[in-house]
Amino acid sequence: MKKHELTTETRIVLGKTLYRIRALTDFSYVKAGDLGGWIEKEDNLAQEGNAWISDNALVFGDARVSGNAQVSGNVRVSGRAWVYGKAWVHGNARVSGSAWVFGKAGVSGHAQPAFKP
Repeated sequence: MKKHELTTETRIVLGKTLYRIRALTDFSYVKAGDLGGWIEKEDNLAQEGNAWISDNALVFGDARVSGNAQVSGNVRVSGRAWVYGKAWVHGNARVSGSAWVFGKAGVSGHAQPAFKP
């Protein structure tokens, strides 16, 4: 069963079209019908688990949010970055490149973790 869908509400970020998400079912603190953050494609947010992207958070490129991870605020997750497990990214943080934020890790404020091989 799908837990979220892309709405027709869009915005352009760095030349990419992002779509606002809408919850289709209740899970964690999210209720069916709640609007979330912005993703480029379905693969950016896992349909399983309690992962959610809220507020003005942006997830695009090959980035992925899964498990029970939470991304909110004015966060930008891009590149091949992955936020998963019980991790959270809040505030104005940026996670990019091949960075992974996982387990019970948190990133907030104006942090910008990135891994550049």
